[in-house]
Amino acid sequence: MSDPRAPQPRVALVTGSTSGIGLAIAERLCTEGFHVAFHSRSSAVLGRELATRHPGASYTQADLADDAQTRRLAAEVLERHGRLDVLVNNAGISGRIAHDDMRAASPDIWRGLYEVNVIAPWTLITELRDALRASARPGRPACVLNVSSHAGVRPRGASIPYASSKAALNHMTRLLAVSLAPDIRVNAIAPGLVDTPLTRDWTTMQALWRDRAPMRRAASPEDIAELASLMIASGYLTGEILMADGGYNLI
Repeated sequence: MSDPRAPQPRVALVTGSTSGIGLAIAERLCTEGFHVAFHSRSSAVLGRELATRHPGASYTQADLADDAQTRRLAAEVLERHGRLDVLVNNAGISGRIAHDDMRAASPDIWRGLYEVNVIAPWTLITELRDALRASARPGRPACVLNVSSHAGVRPRGASIPYASSKAALNHMTRLLAVSLAPDIRVNAIAPGLVDTPLTRDWTTMQALWRDRAPMRRAASPEDIAELASLMIASGYLTGEILMADGGYNLI
């Protein structure tokens, strides 16, 4: 019989966590003793497999473009785990549109990107705020970590609507860091190019990072997960947008 006075395992929800950056962050947190709530829009078979592979983990499928499903995700995570200490808003969508092709960046493109990249993180933070506050302890606030992009900081990115959505996420991060303190810290990571299945065929971008970035390579998902771990572990850092692009922003 478990001791009710024993410390309860910390719980982290990582959205978009069956591949790429999200998977690397989720698995890193599992190794650090978190009970992780995995999530994806599709790939449910893999999600359930991940949940069975890691002690105390769960999986929920939800399309974050649908507000009702986003709210259901929050409710199911709390129902299954009973608490939440860390929320990682990693899930996002993109799409390559030339920056000078303004007609291709239709209102529907803008709405779709903002729904997933901005509104869904806002909804999850809103729905989970009370649970995050309840888990906070002196010297150990709860934590929200948003996965943004260097395109939200510099005038770059797959499209202007995408870059604008990440810029909005960055500013929301700073605003919430003020309004949710001191019980909840809110930060963001802004990666540059990361080697994932999505970017495997981006040969021009890969060449840019090899030839021009001071670190001479794109990031791996594990590079970003390491930084996420550091930001989650801090009891003090809040309102920061950490650029993680191997120094590409310096050139």
